[in-house]
Amino acid sequence: MFIRALRYSDPVVRALETELQQEYVERYGDHDETPVEPDEFTPPHGQFLVGFVGNEPVATGGFRRHDDGVAEIKRMYVAHEHRGGGHARRLLAELEAQAIRAGYRRVVLETGVRQPEAMSLYSSSGYVPAEPFGHYVDAELSRFFTKDLDVRLDDA
Repeated sequence: MFIRALRYSDPVVRALETELQQEYVERYGDHDETPVEPDEFTPPHGQFLVGFVGNEPVATGGFRRHDDGVAEIKRMYVAHEHRGGGHARRLLAELEAQAIRAGYRRVVLETGVRQPEAMSLYSSSGYVPAEPFGHYVDAELSRFFTKDLDVRLDDA
């Protein structure tokens, strides 16, 4: 898989976002209603990445500013037929590396209990439970994670 930065408004991103939102409907009964502004995912404070296998876009994720020195990871998704191949882990690592380059020292994210594979990915990638925040702060199905970034990655 190779990874490219694309604008959140790019048609490729929008198509994968539609798939992601349908998955939320299937798992939770509704779309993710977190307010998102496309410009939040543009440098210098954010970025949106798409992973491709050949010419096929298969994975997405981005980060945006959450607070001073803290980025929030959003919209992580891997297309159904490409799951289990390590694409999410690879994309997450690249998001972290890009967040470091953007000056962030910590990341936060929110996921849900009906996404056990996401919770497993984050836990196995060094994320720990965090205080609730954002749109779903009081949602009983939401889980919040954080990770201090290894700023030495920037030297690689």
